[in-house]
Amino acid sequence: MGEPVSVNVMALDPVLEAGTTSALNSCPDVAVAMPRDAAAVTVVIVDDVGGEVLDLVRATRAAAHRPEVVLVATDVAPAEALHAIAAGARGLLRRREAGAARLTRAVLAAASGDCTVSPDMLDGLLEHGTSARSSARTTNLSERERAVLTMVADGHETDEIAKALCYSARTVTSVVHDITHRYRLRNRAHAVAYALRAGLL
Repeated sequence: MGEPVSVNVMALDPVLEAGTTSALNSCPDVAVAMPRDAAAVTVVIVDDVGGEVLDLVRATRAAAHRPEVVLVATDVAPAEALHAIAAGARGLLRRREAGAARLTRAVLAAASGDCTVSPDMLDGLLEHGTSARSSARTTNLSERERAVLTMVADGHETDEIAKALCYSARTVTSVVHDITHRYRLRNRAHAVAYALRAGLL
């Protein structure tokens, strides 16, 4: 048997954080680190999966040691689950499902590069993903935004996109900025990756 996987816990509720830490401490396959210590996996416990939580997942993944993230929420709608996975979460559990054994399995899976999602949540993701690919094309991105982002994905520069689509360079820059701001993305590359993973392109 190898070394235990290092994990830390982040939660707004200190009682919840302490309880989860205690539960994980009882599992020999994981070693709980202090919240600010580098760990292979970070368990993030929240109520709702909104923009701030997605920002937290991205920020955690962007840390120097690049930890995997297991997100535990009170409830997760299919659209929220898609956004959480696109933001970088490797595991997704509802709080009522996150007992010590189940959470440990999710942590170990995340550390090995696998993604863990509850079976019924996965069904919802698949159903939502199918409809999202069609509905996202009409609701989440406009035709102009999709055209610009598709050309960005193909590696074209702003001037090339402007010329091909008959827009000004300023319009192209504005479109990309609007997309990155709306979805809280860091840059053009992140916007393309997010759009592909979330089924927007």
